[in-house]
Amino acid sequence: MSPADRFEASAQHDGADRTVGQLFAAATADLSALVHDEIALAKSEIKKDLVRGGAGAGAGVAAALILLFSVPMFSFAAAYGLHALGLSLGWCFLIVAGAFVLLAAVAGLLAWRFFKKLAPPERTIASTKATVDVLKGAKPHPAAPLTADGHKILLP
Repeated sequence: MSPADRFEASAQHDGADRTVGQLFAAATADLSALVHDEIALAKSEIKKDLVRGGAGAGAGVAAALILLFSVPMFSFAAAYGLHALGLSLGWCFLIVAGAFVLLAAVAGLLAWRFFKKLAPPERTIASTKATVDVLKGAKPHPAAPLTADGHKILLP
């Protein structure tokens, strides 16, 4: 335990006789804790948005994969199935292509819905702005005046 820590832990000192170094160390520790808390808040808000973004990206990838892998297989099967009902082969392929475009549009709308929910970390921004405003307004306190023999004058 350092002498400064022992000084602060001492019950006989109420903080009025702390040195400038101790005050600076305490202020630095408080500012460090504040910055750490701001970063933790930002991480938690951004993590939530990353999960939503990942879900949207997953839906978009799923839409692309459905289009990519299912088009050749189901297009021919559906077109020839419609052709067996008596339609011409050209109209059969056009109907099947329209169905796949509709399926891709639904998957794309789902992806857009997930991405639409993304938002900036508003609490973190507000908290950081408030902290900056407080720090801008902070003024150093003048040292207590000394008497002729070097003792501090206690002011109310």
